[in-house]
Amino acid sequence: MSSVDASSTDVSSSASPRTPTPARGRSPIRLVAGDRITILLMAGIPTLILLGLVWFPALSSIALSFTRWDGIGGLKTAKWVGFTNYRQIFTIYPPFWPAVRHNIVWLIFLLFIATTFGLFLAVLLDKNVRFSRIYQSAFYMPVILSSAVIGFIWGNLIYSPGQGLLNSVLGRTAEGHQIDWIGDPHKNIYAVLIAVLWRHAGYIMVLYLAGLKGVDPSLREAASIDGANEWKTFWRVVFPAMKPVNIVVLVVTVIESLRAFDLVYIINKGRNGLELLSVLVTDNIIGEASRIGYGSALGVLLLLISMIFIIVYLVNVFREQQP
Repeated sequence: MSSVDASSTDVSSSASPRTPTPARGRSPIRLVAGDRITILLMAGIPTLILLGLVWFPALSSIALSFTRWDGIGGLKTAKWVGFTNYRQIFTIYPPFWPAVRHNIVWLIFLLFIATTFGLFLAVLLDKNVRFSRIYQSAFYMPVILSSAVIGFIWGNLIYSPGQGLLNSVLGRTAEGHQIDWIGDPHKNIYAVLIAVLWRHAGYIMVLYLAGLKGVDPSLREAASIDGANEWKTFWRVVFPAMKPVNIVVLVVTVIESLRAFDLVYIINKGRNGLELLSVLVTDNIIGEASRIGYGSALGVLLLLISMIFIIVYLVNVFREQQP
């Protein structure tokens, strides 16, 4: 009897469902004082740098663009003039429209010539030709050079009227037959654009090389099976597949054309046919005129034009990240 009771007890105990043990939740991470200080420093220092070097100057320029101020006597001497600076820039400021025209020429040249040349180099080097690494290094080398070095190379070693390489090749070094590539206002902007191409094409080449490496090889194979030649395969299959890279290249090219400053300023301080919007900003803020309000208004115009293309780029990026 006792054995039966014991067995029934065992069966009932085994048959009864077990009460599940509640899962233990993760305990919150406890930060000690040292961790909090580390997080504060890692997040706070970059934030302060961003606010101090980007946002504060940008917002200050926007505020100063509505004033007339020569920088003397502190901000208390700044006089509020509303939109007067902007109105005068568009109506009675002589260098403005030539500078706009030169920036447009700059943009067209970079977009259709320098960028196309960089794409051409990338396509050639993507074919794994011999010494491809050497060619890539040679074409990319101007990108890592400072603008001061590039200005010296092209202004003094290539475009110099008496001893420059270009006049020597053309046989125009004799007195009276020299070509002043930098001094002639009808030639200097195109001469400087060649120097810009020398630098810009290498950067575009690297961007497109990375894009070409990321294209799915099956796309090329499918186009080849359909009977498309190499030219049609590139323009109808490969190039559209590099849409993210194309957008980056477009934004980089536009911003590069708008912020063009250092090279022309080194060559001839952006005068005599090389006026650009960025040079006008510098001349008004730190030049002899010291019209900080005027220069700030010009800087705001550059910022607004740049923001158009930056917003287009960000919209495309966020749209691609959505599921």
